[in-house]
Amino acid sequence: MEKRFLESMIEKIIHSLQTLEGTVVEKDKSYDVSMRDWGWPQGVALFAMYQYYVIKREPGLLKYLEDWFAEHFEAGLPPVDVNSTCPMLTLTYLYEETGNPEYKRQLDKWCDEITAHFPRTEEGGFTHYIVTLPNEGQLWDDTLYMTVLFLARMGQLRKEPALQQESIRQFLVHIKYLTDTRTGLLFHGWDFNGRHNFAQARWARGNSWYTAGLVDYLSMTQLDPGVEAYLFSTLEQQVKALEKYQAENGLWHTILDRPDTYLETSASSAFAYGILKAVREGKLSAAYENVGLKAAQGVLSMIDSDGTVQGVSAGTPVFRTVEEYNEVEVRPMPYGQSMALLMLAELIKH
Repeated sequence: MEKRFLESMIEKIIHSLQTLEGTVVEKDKSYDVSMRDWGWPQGVALFAMYQYYVIKREPGLLKYLEDWFAEHFEAGLPPVDVNSTCPMLTLTYLYEETGNPEYKRQLDKWCDEITAHFPRTEEGGFTHYIVTLPNEGQLWDDTLYMTVLFLARMGQLRKEPALQQESIRQFLVHIKYLTDTRTGLLFHGWDFNGRHNFAQARWARGNSWYTAGLVDYLSMTQLDPGVEAYLFSTLEQQVKALEKYQAENGLWHTILDRPDTYLETSASSAFAYGILKAVREGKLSAAYENVGLKAAQGVLSMIDSDGTVQGVSAGTPVFRTVEEYNEVEVRPMPYGQSMALLMLAELIKH
């Protein structure tokens, strides 16, 4: 793929992301999918835009990110929970970029709230706590991407080894209870109250949060060799399984081992991103490169001429049955745009 083609696609995706409109209704609640909201969909999008800014150093993109945070600081931030933490990951990088003291104040306040008051499960794992849905006693694979990456970054910024050690602990506890040892994939959730993995769903996007998140985590932290080797091995086992379950067109089904469920683009983008970045950085064997490239071709086939990424499932809680995952609305979403953006930016580097 030519660099000029990839950059053209990226510009279209960013424009579509910044102008995305709509509302998603989930049972008893609804939420805005535009960039006006503050939540995990927007947080993933901000991180992707910043990653592209690092490549292009386009002042307009940096200004967009700074303006986005300024507007939300002025309006007031939501309570701290797993999902609302996601935008803070990008703010750690913006603080390094700009030195803005207000960024540091907000970051410290948020980090201290997590470490002092965030609810935990048995063995000290972070509960997948949402203000409107406490999920007491539950671990979800989403939490690692939405909250733990931020904590690891704060350990770097504040030069506090305890924060990095906490991030390691969270990865290990989540791996312990979410890994399906039969396949090497991750279950979506674990409930300490009933001691079960809910529907035992090997949900694609949840697995992709781990693939993309772990590769980024390994890039942003310095780990002891034993811990690093352990995390590498979990990634390799997962990618082996992904190769097995990849569809002919390069995408993956929303339940990875259930070909009767629909193909899902955001997870496929994140898998492609994580695999290709891990290969480029020497964390995975080059033998897996074709898995990532095949996925990238599949994702490109799902992007409209105006840069809108199709085939993306809306927000997905832990369900009690696999069939419920297959009933989630499919529509353009900020994280669908942003994971495709990350994938395309990685293709430029690759």
